[in-house]
Amino acid sequence: MPFCQSSRDKLLKDIITERKRFEKNLSTLNNSDFLAEGAVGEWSLKDLLAHLTAWELRFLAFYETGLHGGIYPSRYPAWASGKAGHALNREIYEANRNRSLEDVLVEFHASYRKVLAVVQSISEEDLFNADRFAWTGERRLVDFVKGVTCNHYYWAKLQIRKYISQKEPAKRRKLAVWERLK
Repeated sequence: MPFCQSSRDKLLKDIITERKRFEKNLSTLNNSDFLAEGAVGEWSLKDLLAHLTAWELRFLAFYETGLHGGIYPSRYPAWASGKAGHALNREIYEANRNRSLEDVLVEFHASYRKVLAVVQSISEEDLFNADRFAWTGERRLVDFVKGVTCNHYYWAKLQIRKYISQKEPAKRRKLAVWERLK
């Protein structure tokens, strides 16, 4: 679902709403669900959280550097997509896959709070002016923000729902077997 923001307030509302929806889906899961390999492609749900966090932190790094007229040094462009996006996502996965769930969750919540605080402090002029930051190219800062927040949370929520729907039939089959054995 693409989000179309016309103001910082609308952007913040979308970020908060999609994050709450995503976290509501997460709240139905247990620790073993978070650690199950292959929940999202080859990733576990813990890896999905680390992925979201890494992209949020990436935004913060590019933004902070851009405030001072610089461009954050990265092998990948800010708008890493296609092959570059896949390579970056692979590096994020490799860098985080052996971290503990607790460590990933702490950083997941902390990065969201940081992003929310930064977005609240950004002027509408900075958000919607495509010429404001060199690192955004021809795009507006708001496009990058929604890509690493509300759009990303929406995508992740769909991944969680897909995982839950695949898990549920197996759970029902187990219950059916249990009922026959009674």
